[in-house]
Amino acid sequence: MKKNLIIYLTVIGLIGFLSSCKKDETMVVILASPTAPALTTVPELSLSRLNGTDTLTFVGTPVEVGFQASVTYFLEACPTGDNFVHVTSIMSATKDFAFKITVSDLNGILLRSFEADKVTSADFRIRSVLVADVGTGVAPLVYSSSVISADVKPYGLPRLNLIGLDGDLKIESALGDGQYAGILKLDITKPFKLYDPEANISYGDNGGVLAVNGADIIPGVNGYNYVVADTKALTYKLTQFEIGLIGSATPNAWNSPDTKMDYDSKTGTWYINNVDLIDGEIKFRYNDGWAWNLGWNADKTALEHNGANIAVAAGNYNIRLTITKFAAPETGTFTITKN
Repeated sequence: MKKNLIIYLTVIGLIGFLSSCKKDETMVVILASPTAPALTTVPELSLSRLNGTDTLTFVGTPVEVGFQASVTYFLEACPTGDNFVHVTSIMSATKDFAFKITVSDLNGILLRSFEADKVTSADFRIRSVLVADVGTGVAPLVYSSSVISADVKPYGLPRLNLIGLDGDLKIESALGDGQYAGILKLDITKPFKLYDPEANISYGDNGGVLAVNGADIIPGVNGYNYVVADTKALTYKLTQFEIGLIGSATPNAWNSPDTKMDYDSKTGTWYINNVDLIDGEIKFRYNDGWAWNLGWNADKTALEHNGANIAVAAGNYNIRLTITKFAAPETGTFTITKN
């Protein structure tokens, strides 16, 4: 009788254990035919500087896979027929399927891949990256919309050339309103002037303000600077603008100075090639400070302000960072390629 009781209690315990496991387990069921996101509306893209402050809207519909997931949507473009080998990332969103962007902002992005003042055919899509709720064990899923082709014609930007420096260095006016800006690598031993090739006017310094035929402008710090000039108000300003890597995987670990990245003004991306990292973590920072920093979002699909540390294995890497929104709260995307 005692032996039978022990067996009986053991079976009850086993059933209870299995029931508990079944209750704790999260079942994820993916639809047999998931619905990819759709890009339904692409606005007129023959852009005009006169409409630079207008808002354009790309409209889409959400992805549906049959279970609850966190989703990040990316609006992307490429030359028609390129099959998104060379992707131009326009913007990202997590809730809205109506991507809104000003004409001047979109124009600046399209100029990275498409020739100014020329009609070019482009392909557009929405790419969705899904991450199931924590604990499901389901890997991220990627679904892309069908492609919509449209003609794009970004407008060329008025420019001020930096005279006295090597290379084709310039700052540009997004709205053609006399306000120019750009990120440039400067040297405190190499002064320069600003030259308007359309008006044939040279600008320089006059006691900290801009003046026609003024003196040479002398940078205050070496490295990348955000250079702004207003030829109507006759003002200018140079502000240090460095993006770098920090973290236990980098040469200086969590200490300053950060491992500095270079800037590609054509593509609007920050990059560093052949950087040696050890097993550890990285983040991206602005000017060696924590007020502006990028790490993983909760789904590890994009970067966000104060995001999580990014784990990396030891190796030699090429890293590219695209800042999709610099103003707080900052956002971005990045690629890391092991050599």
